[in-house]
Amino acid sequence: MVNAPNALSFLRLLLAPVLLALAWNGQAKFFFYLLLGSLLTDALDGWIARKLNQTSELGARLDSWADMLTFLSLPFAGWWLRPDIVRQESVYLSVGIGFYLLAPACGWLKFRRLPSYHTWLAKAAAVVFALVVIVIFAGGPGWPLRIAMPLVVLACVEEILMTCVLREWRANIPTLRHALQLGAASRADAPGERGRSIPPPP
Repeated sequence: MVNAPNALSFLRLLLAPVLLALAWNGQAKFFFYLLLGSLLTDALDGWIARKLNQTSELGARLDSWADMLTFLSLPFAGWWLRPDIVRQESVYLSVGIGFYLLAPACGWLKFRRLPSYHTWLAKAAAVVFALVVIVIFAGGPGWPLRIAMPLVVLACVEEILMTCVLREWRANIPTLRHALQLGAASRADAPGERGRSIPPPP
């Protein structure tokens, strides 16, 4: 499906290797401005999709892949452009990256797809993390990572629990509570469980 939000997500996918190339070559200024553009597309694609009623499963999956590639490119860029920060905050970075990889791994093992829940907690963590990344690559300190990474871990733990309770792949589920209701409803509709009425999530 070709539309504006999907095009923005696809553009962010293409920008991830460009960001890596710029960081590898020490082009800190160009990297910073392109990173700002990438983060801006991340903020716009979901808003445009909702505004124009163009949300879709494809869009959710594109957005998740673009988010993951961008996020995973940043530690490498940090090592090349801000190695002092990476060494200083290595524990927080390692734990955050570990959980960020664990959440999609659990989804892939169960559904053979990358999770695309886009939870409220994950969105809040993404906003905080984006602000921290901007501060760091603008030459600021690394200690804000100690605030952002615990939020990333909490968002990933929620996604892992959601994967455990859901019976089938679903996109755009805002909270664990909604996932629990969807899991209960799908179990009620399963053979041998019919007759029980579970209200849908609000």
